[in-house]
Amino acid sequence: MSKGTLQVAVDGPVATVSMSNPGRRNALTSRMWRQFAVVLAPLADDPAVKVVIIRGGGDDFSAGADISDLKAILHNPDNGLHDGGDVTAGEEAIASFPKPVVAAVDGYCLGGAWQVAGACDFRLASDRAVFGITPAKIGIVYPLSGIERLVRLAGPGAAKYLLFSGDFVPAEQALRLGLVERVIPQADFWTDVAAFAQRLAGRSQLSLQAMKELVDVIAAPGSRTAVEEASNRWQTHMAQAPDPVIGVRAFLAKEEPEFTWTGPDRTPKITADTPKDEEKAR
Repeated sequence: MSKGTLQVAVDGPVATVSMSNPGRRNALTSRMWRQFAVVLAPLADDPAVKVVIIRGGGDDFSAGADISDLKAILHNPDNGLHDGGDVTAGEEAIASFPKPVVAAVDGYCLGGAWQVAGACDFRLASDRAVFGITPAKIGIVYPLSGIERLVRLAGPGAAKYLLFSGDFVPAEQALRLGLVERVIPQADFWTDVAAFAQRLAGRSQLSLQAMKELVDVIAAPGSRTAVEEASNRWQTHMAQAPDPVIGVRAFLAKEEPEFTWTGPDRTPKITADTPKDEEKAR
């Protein structure tokens, strides 16, 4: 049995989660799928971490679920999930993470690895990336959560093409199908991914976390009431947060803002009348 693992490295405001299963193209074992919830929980609670990158160790993103561990992965009764088992649990841990998550896809992204990438907020691909969603090649039914995200991102026609054929598609075709937001030359890939993550880290985390939840609520099946409740809650947070004052003040001064909001319950209220010295002390 493979001994794959998830490795976490933190560099300033950016945390990188690497899927590592050397010699197996980072195939994801049941243990690795379960680790997503374990490694992401402390990153969600750490106010210093503002963005997460998910990548593969070495030359590939991931070859998907480890076939030798497939029965345990898809039908683990311990997690209470019968549709997708550990795969769905790992995918949902990524999708529910409150901060921006970037999938950095280099090399192969196959099978269940698409569920990792699809659960992220952004998918940046190198021009050598290859995508394939392959359940029809091994006689399984892809988990519902993965199909739902695929349909929302690529549409029903593209989803059927990818699921039915199991064809491998290069990065540029994946871009046309809606699987990725951007294709980057491999020579510049990791530099551009890091720069994008740093750019997100410099934005207002109040804005990013609020709009992430709102976009996800709008995109998911549900009632208008749920959307309005989420919007009202974030409007309340905004009224009590320092970031709007900091942002407007910096804009008028033609300076780069230094936002301080790190969570609904962490930052004291700052108003337009708050003295600058007191604001800096906070």
